[in-house]
Amino acid sequence: MPPVIAPTLVQWQAQHGRNHLPWQATRDPYRVWLSEIMLQQTQVATVLGYYSRFLAALPDVAALAAASTDDVMALWSGLGYYSRARNLHRCAQAVMREHGGQFPRSAAVLATLPGIGRTTAAAIAAFCFEERSAILDANVKRVLTRVLAFEGDLAQAAQEKALWALAEQLLPEHGHDMPRYTQALMDLGATVCTPRQPACSQCPLQAVCQAHQAHAAERYPIKTRKLRRSSQAWWLLFLRDSAGRFWLQRRPEKGGANAIWAGLFSPLIYPDAPALEQALASLPTTLTSTVRIAQRRDLPVLAHVLTHRDLFLHPVVVQLEADAHVLDVARDEGAWCSPAQALALGLPAPVRKLMLEF
Repeated sequence: MPPVIAPTLVQWQAQHGRNHLPWQATRDPYRVWLSEIMLQQTQVATVLGYYSRFLAALPDVAALAAASTDDVMALWSGLGYYSRARNLHRCAQAVMREHGGQFPRSAAVLATLPGIGRTTAAAIAAFCFEERSAILDANVKRVLTRVLAFEGDLAQAAQEKALWALAEQLLPEHGHDMPRYTQALMDLGATVCTPRQPACSQCPLQAVCQAHQAHAAERYPIKTRKLRRSSQAWWLLFLRDSAGRFWLQRRPEKGGANAIWAGLFSPLIYPDAPALEQALASLPTTLTSTVRIAQRRDLPVLAHVLTHRDLFLHPVVVQLEADAHVLDVARDEGAWCSPAQALALGLPAPVRKLMLEF
């Protein structure tokens, strides 16, 4: 039998947990859902500003569902992992279309919506509707595997399933404790039971934590599969017309290498220097008016780190003599934008950084 930890965690969270975050003062599923999606793979300090700006622009699920994709991506711009924003938009539309604008009250139904996995569904159900549903994000996995000295390799689906079953057994007996218990697990993993050098002396579960008793906290969780990283170089062509406007085009929504920055606006992208040079050489024939390049600047390489890949970006700024109204750069979806218009679009973080420096 696993130890009884819920009462201790509930009491600890009330006294020592994080109780000041804006999404903790509400049981509105829209706000809780938004915070849960934003907090996936993103630190609280980063999310705070995005969360408040997003709610100011789109205060409820109906407003989000009715918003344009460009508006949603612009609000998300710089937060990363952009599939979250696309799923957020799709999910809001599904809530309006399939559930009359009301979020389902059970984790099982919530998990059928776009972009809502088992943990996110359980968190919404626990926080908003006091349903007894377990969560198992990275922080919670770390806490539970250490408390239980769970020896299963979480790279194996069967072992993760076994941990889910144990997490369900550890839930509080009463639903009214679910919001604080769920928050306690999140807080404990984020602030005390950290990946390296956990503060075991401050942990309320110290007396029942088997990993602590064995002086082996950092051994858990066990996961043998390692992340395979790769690197890729892109050449970014920033075309600027005589009025100071830039050509930006929308990246494909999904598929293969195009999955990076999918649905966002970017300058023209080429896989290598020869491809960029070939594009520049053909500019007079691809534009609707014969134009000349007034100036070219090759900027320093910018490294951009993604979860599975390192991108090395080679920005090239080309000033054209013609005004945008006579130019037709590509048949793909795109537009000539002033710097202010560009910054109002959904831009990848490194593109936004470069645009601010021009």
